[in-house]
Amino acid sequence: MNTTTRYVLLVFFVLIGLHSILSFTHEDYGRATSLSNIVHKITWDTSTLDPIPQEYYSDIPASNVTSRRANATILMLARNSDLDSAVRSVRELEDRFNRRFQYPWVFLNEEPFSDEFKTRISNVISGPVSFGLIPHDHWFQPDWIDEEKATVGRNKMLEDNIIYGGSVPYRNMCRFNSGFFYRHDLLQQYKWYWRVEPDVHFHCDIDFDPFLYMEDNDKVYGFTITMYEYDKTIRTLWDTVKEFINDHPEFISEENAMGYISDNGGESYNLCHFWSNFEIASMDFWRSEAYTKYFEFLDSKGGFYYERWGDAPVHSIAAALFARKDQIHFFNEIGYEHNPYTHCPRGEEVWQRGRCSCNPSRSFDYDGYSCMRQWDRIQ
Repeated sequence: MNTTTRYVLLVFFVLIGLHSILSFTHEDYGRATSLSNIVHKITWDTSTLDPIPQEYYSDIPASNVTSRRANATILMLARNSDLDSAVRSVRELEDRFNRRFQYPWVFLNEEPFSDEFKTRISNVISGPVSFGLIPHDHWFQPDWIDEEKATVGRNKMLEDNIIYGGSVPYRNMCRFNSGFFYRHDLLQQYKWYWRVEPDVHFHCDIDFDPFLYMEDNDKVYGFTITMYEYDKTIRTLWDTVKEFINDHPEFISEENAMGYISDNGGESYNLCHFWSNFEIASMDFWRSEAYTKYFEFLDSKGGFYYERWGDAPVHSIAAALFARKDQIHFFNEIGYEHNPYTHCPRGEEVWQRGRCSCNPSRSFDYDGYSCMRQWDRIQ
């Protein structure tokens, strides 16, 4: 092929590529700017939603002396290496929510935070901020764990290509989030927390106070995304839970949400859980006798290290069993993303009011891996 022929072919393919890009951009722009294409064609089920009442929305910053606020904090577990992604998450939630309400932040790390981390984080926060060191015994693998057995379990998960299957630090984090974060000295003064992670995104304005809504309406746990757990990470978890239930039937709520986590009355676990990288919840619930004994029982079995029990199923099972189902709240109004999944609010009015940037048609709510249908079923 001579030079002239190659040049002609190159120009041809470039022109074809430009045409495709322009056609796609024009079509996509049309969709993105037409509410009829984005919202009106979406047929999400809104019949089970529990909308936030108007009284919890505010146009006045909470710094006003007459404003009412809950005893709450926004909580992030992060490492110094997470700084850039942590700043992005903090800045988004500040812009979308906390610049109005100015709740304090608490950051926890198993190593001391660097001066750079503290300076850059403090620079984008509108209210008080605290940085804490996690106690050694709350983070690292306990001495009583059989390391040989734990190594076998990790190697098996590596063979099965399970994400974080071979990671001890990930298991430390899951155990800490399951049973220790609410014991930290910096959190003892608070009842409520909003868990935020590095590199998450908030797609809508949140001009209501979720903490006050939870407090006033006797809620204990709030979520945005619900999905299935990897069954190979929690092989013995449900049998352990059933053993605990048999020993302590007094802790099970009469109005529980067993129907969300089991399709056969508790005989087996259907793997549904609330995705705990987003939680707005009561630490008093975790500090209760029921949850304390539950966590201690689970911890004594070693499943956080012999398998890879996550804080998401551990929290979700506890909320489903020990709380009334009406004490668990789905925050439809909060547009939230933790890659690769996004919850975009259902309902045109909610989507517009929140000035949401997410596309409702790409919401995870009724994806094949979502458990939203199970949640809707018990409402």
